[in-house]
Amino acid sequence: MIDKKYDRAMAQAIELARAALATGDVPVGALVINPQGEIVGLGKNLREADSDPTAHAEIVAIREAGSAATNWRLDGHTLVVTLEPCAMCAGAIAQSRISTLVFGAWDEKAGAVGSVWDLLRDPRSPHSTEVIAGVMESECAALLQEFFRNLR
Repeated sequence: MIDKKYDRAMAQAIELARAALATGDVPVGALVINPQGEIVGLGKNLREADSDPTAHAEIVAIREAGSAATNWRLDGHTLVVTLEPCAMCAGAIAQSRISTLVFGAWDEKAGAVGSVWDLLRDPRSPHSTEVIAGVMESECAALLQEFFRNLR
């Protein structure tokens, strides 16, 4: 059974993902929670809006959290994201020392936290991140499926 501990945060991430639709971006939302339980970073995909290939929701949220913490090290922080991170985002999670990753839907084409690769749990990785997968998975997946169905 999936732990419901992160459902409220994931629901907020889903709302951020929906906001990405306004700019034609893939609907992915993310937020960073500090050790005190406060949200310190919010992100949605902004690749189309900003013409920036690195503007994935996770990167946007991590940048904001680093600014809030005035530190690039986000030890003790939790990242909640609607879609399994890609290799770039998994690398950013490791580099920022985020302690816990929570994600909703799996990405069978580009996922780097269990689907295609597993960068965060690779024993050669210098940083260990706890991974909690499948939180509100069906809701997260449905948003993405609808987006791609409408593209076709």
